[in-house]
Amino acid sequence: MSGPPDLNLAVIGNCQIAALIDSGGSIVWACLPRLDGDPVFSALLSPVGEAERGAFCISLEGTVDIHQRYLRNTAIVETIHEGADASVKVTDFCPRFSSRERIYRPSMIIRIVEPIGGRPVIRVRLRPVGAYGSAVPRVTFSSHSVRFVADELTYRVTTDASLTAVYEERPFVLVAPLTFILGDDEPLNEAPAAFGRSQLDQTHRYWDQWVRGLAIPVDYQEAVIRAAITLKLCTFEDTGAVMAALTTSIPEAPDTVRNWDYRFCWLRDSYFTVHALNRLGATQTMEAYLRFIHNCHVRTPVGELQPLYGISGEAQLVEITAPSLRGYRGMGPVRVGNQAFEQKQYDVYGAIILAAAQVFYDERLDISDPEHLFTRLERLGEHAVQAFGIPDAGPWELRGTEAAHTFSAVMSWAGCDRLAQIATRIGKTEAAQHWQDQAARMHARIVAEAWNPKLNAFVATFGGEVLDATALLFAELGFVTAADPRFISTVSAIGEHLRCGDLLFRYRHADDFGVPTTTFTVCAFWYVNALAAVGRKDEARELFGKLLSRRTSLGLLSEDIDPVSGELWGNFPQTYSMVGIIVSALRLSRHWEDVL
Repeated sequence: MSGPPDLNLAVIGNCQIAALIDSGGSIVWACLPRLDGDPVFSALLSPVGEAERGAFCISLEGTVDIHQRYLRNTAIVETIHEGADASVKVTDFCPRFSSRERIYRPSMIIRIVEPIGGRPVIRVRLRPVGAYGSAVPRVTFSSHSVRFVADELTYRVTTDASLTAVYEERPFVLVAPLTFILGDDEPLNEAPAAFGRSQLDQTHRYWDQWVRGLAIPVDYQEAVIRAAITLKLCTFEDTGAVMAALTTSIPEAPDTVRNWDYRFCWLRDSYFTVHALNRLGATQTMEAYLRFIHNCHVRTPVGELQPLYGISGEAQLVEITAPSLRGYRGMGPVRVGNQAFEQKQYDVYGAIILAAAQVFYDERLDISDPEHLFTRLERLGEHAVQAFGIPDAGPWELRGTEAAHTFSAVMSWAGCDRLAQIATRIGKTEAAQHWQDQAARMHARIVAEAWNPKLNAFVATFGGEVLDATALLFAELGFVTAADPRFISTVSAIGEHLRCGDLLFRYRHADDFGVPTTTFTVCAFWYVNALAAVGRKDEARELFGKLLSRRTSLGLLSEDIDPVSGELWGNFPQTYSMVGIIVSALRLSRHWEDVL
């Protein structure tokens, strides 16, 4: 790794751990033994000048060019290093496949480096850290492995490379493929090369079969497949949690201290992820997520839900800083934990009901006791009723103010509306009427208090005077129809006031940290969908094409984009943003019957 870090990163993972690989082929971020663990590779958040601390680099001496790709329809990354007269290929992946009727997904990263031209000379720099950059692990050796011990975490790298060359970081001639296996502190009972190749072949087959099971659209297939795989990698399969992103503290904008830890499960974000994967036919994520939510709910004494939880369902996510990591490009602080767990965000109840609704309609899914599930959802509906119109932190998690946010109210309405529909489907007439009445009451109040005739638009808060991009979702949520003049004028107002080129701000008024200077990536996709919904499809397609060009070279997106420089900012990869690709592609694509 050389020069300041950027977000042109590849992601590998297996729903237990994940790693980020920079454009030079170095692992610069990886947490063990799970997605929210201690980053044993943390160079992404190290200061310029110390970038190779906390990284795992395999480099070619005399490199002229480096290029990367994902192996087709997989989470396997291939990096080609080319020199003047020699070249090497590095293949990176985390094993994932079916074994003994279960999914095998160890806390393991495998790197295979092989010569593909000339007599390449390579150098390996293996420099893990511990305790969020504050500790250098203690190192011990065996015949074919090196052990790293840092606090309570011990892991092992097994290899058929010279341990002396690796430890002393000396260049050596690569005459045959070499394999590096980073995993738990357990000896490997077979040759590294054979083990690595077998794991690679089985992992490749797994991803190929998983993608074959997706109901992808005719158009934009590559973008949708990459987004779907990335969303899958942001799930913690052991509990069913869906992470907002794989990183912490990548600033939303340079030098703004808008640095947050996103390695947690936000209930709102998770709904959008589940909804997108459901539309592709990948319903297992939803089923696992609902189990996660149920477990969180039963652990809460008063039955209320936080806006976010740890990926084990932890409620206490106290926010601290990691002083040994200076931050992305030196822009600290680096935060661990997220104090937003204390906030009131009343859209969460509607989000969970919406996430669960498909279970009652999809015949592929088996509900052992639909009435029991409905009763559980009704409890959430009652919380939505009680919280309706009460000031909260809102969808953007304002830390210094609360207001009666329109989006929170609409999500409460959506929860009650879906409960009425579900009750009708399962034959609960009285319950259906009750939830219809609640939804009608909420709808009337939202229209009365969130409509601003001066702006000719729905606004961010009851009685407010500023616009918010979440209003672009109101037709998709069913609160209004796309043909409703109020929605059409809201889309126009948001385009006029929040749009910046092909990007969109979530809002433009000052918040706790000032006026935002970077656009929020997913809002532009919401705008694409809204344009298409109101009949401006040509404009929507043109804008969607421009947004796809904003992706990294490997098809990924972060949370925010600078509208002037085009640079990506914010945590990475952002599930919200990848969801936007899928939903917009499904809306804009031609139908299969129109092509075949």
